[in-house]
Amino acid sequence: MSLKASFTKKVFHFNFDARTSRGRMRDKTSWFIKVWDESRPPVFGLGECGPLPGLSIDDKPDFETVLSSVISKIPSLRLTSDSLLADVKNLVPQDYPSILFGVECALLDLRNGGKKIIFNNSFVQGKPIPINGLVWMGDLDQMLQMASIKISDGFTCIKIKVGGLNFEKECDILHYIRKKYYREDITLRLDANGAFKVDEALYKLNDLSRFKIHSIEQPVKPGQPVMEELCKKTPIPIALDEELIGINASEEKKKLLERIKPQYIIVKPSLHGGISGSQEWISVAESLGIGWWMTSALESNIGLNAICQFTANYPVATPQGLGTGSLYDDNFESPLEVEKGEIFYNQKLSWNNSELMSE
Repeated sequence: MSLKASFTKKVFHFNFDARTSRGRMRDKTSWFIKVWDESRPPVFGLGECGPLPGLSIDDKPDFETVLSSVISKIPSLRLTSDSLLADVKNLVPQDYPSILFGVECALLDLRNGGKKIIFNNSFVQGKPIPINGLVWMGDLDQMLQMASIKISDGFTCIKIKVGGLNFEKECDILHYIRKKYYREDITLRLDANGAFKVDEALYKLNDLSRFKIHSIEQPVKPGQPVMEELCKKTPIPIALDEELIGINASEEKKKLLERIKPQYIIVKPSLHGGISGSQEWISVAESLGIGWWMTSALESNIGLNAICQFTANYPVATPQGLGTGSLYDDNFESPLEVEKGEIFYNQKLSWNNSELMSE
């Protein structure tokens, strides 16, 4: 088998005003890796590389240069190797996790017949995965409306972005939800994206605890010494997210989690080391009794599909953060569907990624 590879760049446009505490996003760029056997070009695997501007460690000016270099080395890989993921990890510079994720997915897809099957497991066979409904930042009325829509759509776990509005207004939103819906029926998660000031973080966590919050992601920016103290004293379980970016060695992952002792970690393959790196994070977390769940990082349906299948390799009970497939006006048509707070793979539907089929 003689492998060939190429990549294509595509810009996706949000179908709403996408805001976080880091600012507003109007579009999102991804690069798609295509891998095929020279003797059978119609059969190919696809993988998505989608670094997040201002956040991903591989959001760098030389991204395409590094991607081109990696693509040129793919023919040296052996698709049937039992150590394929390890071989890919050695091929890609460690500070380019989204490229690693894209190459891993493209090769696994090709190995499974080029049918968008990265892992042939229960998800592909139709078993749904519970997910949270994401409420993006907006004004008070917009966020209340979004939360109500998510709940009426059947979501029982709602994740709300905080840190971008006046803190009292954000508390008003949570108060409204708790007043209208029984807390036994609706689980609330928060995501601060590191927006809280160090000297205010514990006060805000204590104040937010009256709303019976399940967890809060990354209350302060990564690398702050206070995070260890916050995880010790917090009344709300803390989930590390941005804190994991750039930590690549298994022993360093263990040191970080042993030192900070978070209640949870958020695993994002595009940011946290691809499939192989994410497997390490999960293994280390579980060995230390730390919970985790998987979240997509604004990938298109190509990347989201791969993350869903990867997630289904584990016993899943808690809602995952995999409900981002409807964010774009120009996403690829896919078998992925969301219904009543779950995402599933509808085998009756087809993929439409014709623009990526040509070299």
